[in-house]
Order: sequence, then C-alpha cells, then structure tokens
Amino acid sequence: MTPVVLWTDALIFALLAVASAFGWYSRHNPLLRSAWQKVGGSRAGMAALTLLAVFAVVGLLDSLHYRPRLESAGGDGERAVYSGEVLSALDALATGLRSRGEKTYSAPLATHLFARETVERADGTQFRAHPRLRHGGVHLDDPPAQHAADLARRFAAGALSGAAIWMVLAGVVALRLARRESVGLGVTWRRIWRGDTAVAWNAVLATFAALLLVAGPVIFLADAYHVLGTDKVGQDVLYLALKSVRTALVIGTLTTLVMLPFAVALGIMAGYFGGRVDDVIQYLYTTINSIPGVLLIAAAVLMMQVFIDTHAQWFATAAERADARLLALCFILGLTSWTGLCRLLRGEALKLRELDYVQAAQAFGVSQWRIMARHLLPNLMHIVLIAVVMDFSALVLAEAVLSYVGIGVDPNTFSFGTMINAARLELAREPVVWWSLVAAFVFMFVLVLAANLFADAVRDAFDPRIAARVTGADSGVKG
Repeated sequence: MTPVVLWTDALIFALLAVASAFGWYSRHNPLLRSAWQKVGGSRAGMAALTLLAVFAVVGLLDSLHYRPRLESAGGDGERAVYSGEVLSALDALATGLRSRGEKTYSAPLATHLFARETVERADGTQFRAHPRLRHGGVHLDDPPAQHAADLARRFAAGALSGAAIWMVLAGVVALRLARRESVGLGVTWRRIWRGDTAVAWNAVLATFAALLLVAGPVIFLADAYHVLGTDKVGQDVLYLALKSVRTALVIGTLTTLVMLPFAVALGIMAGYFGGRVDDVIQYLYTTINSIPGVLLIAAAVLMMQVFIDTHAQWFATAAERADARLLALCFILGLTSWTGLCRLLRGEALKLRELDYVQAAQAFGVSQWRIMARHLLPNLMHIVLIAVVMDFSALVLAEAVLSYVGIGVDPNTFSFGTMINAARLELAREPVVWWSLVAAFVFMFVLVLAANLFADAVRDAFDPRIAARVTGADSGVKG
C-alpha cells in the first residue's frame, strides 16, 4: 500500500499537535492548570470528555488514509500498481462491515431481506417471499428456530467480554492511584466510587462501562449480522455511521480554526479601540448577518464545485475531490459564522477597557497591542473556549442540514447529513425503513450532547464570575 495524505488529514494532525502544545502549556501555567483541574473534577465533564475521546479515536483512525496495492500477474520486478480507491485504517479494521454488502434493505439483525421478491421454486412455480441475506445470518441452517438463541449467545458473549475489559481497565486505574498515593487498593476503590479523587474517575469508569457493554455485543453481533441493518444499496448502516464521525469532527474543528482569528482579533479591536474602528467592524459583521446564511453558503459551495469540476486534473482520486469540497465547506462555514463570537468579545472588551488595571497599564505607557494581548485576551479566554465548544455542536448540526438540502459535503462523502438525506424517501415507504435515520440521529445526539456537557464544564471552570460566585457561596457556608 501507499500512504495518502489529504488536506483535511494534514490539518487534523496539525490541530492535534496544537492541542498537545496547549496541553503542555496549560500544565506549566498555574491558572490554566487550576481551571483544567476543575474540569477534571466535574463528573458530567469527564463523562462527556470520555465520549468525545472515543469519537476522536474513530475520527483519527479514519484519517489515516492509504491506497491498497493491486494484485499483479507479472513477476517481482514489475512496477507496483495501486488502486484508485482510498481507504483508511478504520476501513481496514471494519473490513467485514465494508465488504459484506446485501442486495437492498434489511432490518437490524435480520436474516432475510426487508422487501418481498418473486422467488422461483425447483418445479418452476413462483411465489412472493423474503429472500435470505447473502451475509447476515448466513451461518444459520434454520433461521426461525436458531435466530433468537444465536442472538442471545452472541449478546451474552459480547457483554461478558466488555465487562472483562472494563474490570481490567478499572483495576489498572485503581492500581496506579494506589501506588501514587501510597494507600491500599481497597481504600483507593472506595475513594474512586465516592468521588473523593481529584479527577472524577468514577464518571470515567462508569462511562467506559456503558460503552463497553454496548460495544462488546455490537462487535460480536456484527461478525454475523448487520446490527443496524442495511440501506437501499445494501451497505451496512453501522459502517456508514462510523464513517460519518470523521466528517462531523472535521466540520466542527477545522471550521473553528478558520473562525477564531477573525472573531478574536476583530472583537477585541472593536471593543478596545472604539470609535471608527468599532464602527467599521460593526458594519462588517452586520452586513454579513443581513445576508441569509444558507443562501451565502449555497452560492459559495456551488462556485467551489464549479471550480473543482473545471480543474478535475488537479485531483488524482475521487477521495481528493470530495476532500477538497469538504475543506472548502469548512472555510465557507468559518467565514460566515465568526460574527456571533465577535459580537460577544466586543461587548466584553468594552467593559474590560474601563477597569482599573487596564487604565493603569495605559497610564504607564504600555502599548495598546500589549494591553490587548496581556490584559484583555486572557480575561476573554473563557468566552472563547465556551464558544468554541458550543459552536462545535452547532456546526455538526449545520452540516447535517446543509447536506440534507444538497449543498453540503460531496455526495460520495460519508456524513450524517447524507445519511438523513438518503433516508428521506425511505420514510415514505410502507412499511417504513426507519433504521438509517435512527442510526444517524443517535450518533449525532450522543456527539452533540457530549460536546454541550463538556462546554458546560469548561464554562464553570474558566468563567471567573461563576468561580467567584462559587467561592463566595462556599465562604458563606463556612461562615
């Protein structure tokens, strides 16, 4: 195989490097370290962070791309020929889900097709029936008699495997804490489940328990069945949902990178300088807000698609074309979504510039840019962090809406929006094909809910006003 690095892959790993550098900086900064320790002590925040970490692992695996080598009939000296299809590490791990396609719709955990077809008997007569699937439950000789027992056996084996893995994970966590604090293992267990540790390990372990009790049976069942059914062309819906995670993460993170420089710089400048600078920046974001967002995004996406179509020679594979449109969508969403954060930062900067420490810095002749960087920006970071996480949720939902109306990602790109768009006509069938829509909804719901809960934990830890209220309440109780 030969590695393939798409533009979004490079930006994702660049973002990962920036996040690692920020983590290192936060560890050596007392104020940031204290705030993140508050996040670590939040049960809801750590449970949400655990879920987000699982989604991030899926997205990173789907960002390691390669082109497989084709089998050659020639000798060893023949030049290697690689497939035009770009796969990822997630595709390699989920080969069974990707390759076991069916003819058309099949319900979750089914052994037969969802729709009836005309089947011919050996004597030439015909009848209407649900044909057997090519892969789902093919190991069963008598599906009506064996199906329920086989599902129960696989579910139990998966649940036991998940429980065993969780016990090992929980034991490792408890052992490390016991060694670090030089106490007995039993004492450490009691402290973990009472929540007496600095990090809310009880929430982390409880979340992992729920995930493993779901993932274990799913893995065991997916080996022989389509756990979430198949779509119109016979693709496994679980595979489509897992592949859609990367698109949601790319839209939510890379768009934020595009948005932040505009929002932070212009918002602080408008609030601090005031006057004509404030008027110009207000006029700019007011004008952008006056244009219907969907129309502006649709026009930009269509122009980008025309550019891609007229320069098809720039892209060696279909994956590169789809990635170019995904990257363009990130930039377009970023350039149209910075106005809300900019307005918030402007209002907060208007208040901060009147405070005594800013006035004192001005009296001592400190440069205006240094005042904005050293005195205003640190006191606005809680707003930036909260807005970034909250905007992540909004951008994930925006991608689903845009792809649903046909102006989002490329049709060949896996995303929750394309899944919902494909399921639109399925809801008009009788009986209803519901599993594609439900799968996309559940994955999006868990991802967005985890992001919102983590945003609440970050807000509570970084917002100085909330911290001051909590400190005052604690002092009042002690008094």
